[in-house]
Amino acid sequence: MPIIGDSYMGMFLPPDIAERIGDFIGGRLRFPIISNEEMMGVFYLFGKDYGIRGQTEILSATDLAKRTIEQLGRDVRSFHNMPNKLDSNSVREDYMRRVLQISIEIKQDRSDRKPELSKRIAGDPVILTSCFAQHIALYQKDYFFEFFQPFMKNDLPLALSAKLEGRMLLLGFNVKNRKALPYENSLTPFIHWLDRSI
Repeated sequence: MPIIGDSYMGMFLPPDIAERIGDFIGGRLRFPIISNEEMMGVFYLFGKDYGIRGQTEILSATDLAKRTIEQLGRDVRSFHNMPNKLDSNSVREDYMRRVLQISIEIKQDRSDRKPELSKRIAGDPVILTSCFAQHIALYQKDYFFEFFQPFMKNDLPLALSAKLEGRMLLLGFNVKNRKALPYENSLTPFIHWLDRSI
């Protein structure tokens, strides 16, 4: 399976981001939904179901990670240069357009295991990536990414080895670099989040 089809994106900080997005779309919150002081963390997991096997897949995942970072940089610059796109109504309108697309995708899904609409929306990579980029641009924050090569079994807590062994991970935060994180290292908050969500 191509790496792009076996990848997954999510936002793990703030931990209640799914509820905030739902409340924002439902009109119960206004933009921004994340405060300037809050830590944001996003992740991109490559080889989610099948792992990364061989040098070709490592190169493919590395290229996809590089393109992901470049696209996010373009999105941040675009939002920064068009502040009207960061108005609460404009952001909600963009999210609602995506919700409509998701609704259509779910209706057209012929499988027996259709995802619940609210869960699908709250975890949608387009909405989450936009949310991250919008708040970076709004607060004019620095951000950095750290990319991890395929994890080995002995690098991971036992409970997480099934989820991460043989996978590659890209983590992004709304601070300048790893030293600016309020954690021991960049993996710590992601591991804690993953541990709680298993």
